[in-house]
Amino acid sequence: MEYAARRRSGGVFEGLYKVLMRRNSVYVTFVIAGAFLAERGVDYGVHKLWEYNNVGLPSSEEKP
Repeated sequence: MEYAARRRSGGVFEGLYKVLMRRNSVYVTFVIAGAFLAERGVDYGVHKLWEYNNVGLPSSEEKP
C-alpha cells in the first residue's frame, strides 16, 4: 500500500523529467543555461585557485 501511494506521486526525477522534457524549447533552454552557469562556476573556481596558489608572487598586471 505504501509503495502504491509513493508511486502515484512520482519522484523528484520524474517531476523534473515532466517539467524539462515536455517541450523541446524548454529542454534546450535548460541545457544552454546549465552550460553557461557551469562555465561561470568553473572559471570562478579556477581563478580563485590560481590566486590562492600565487599569493605573494608578482603579477603581470602590477607591472607598468
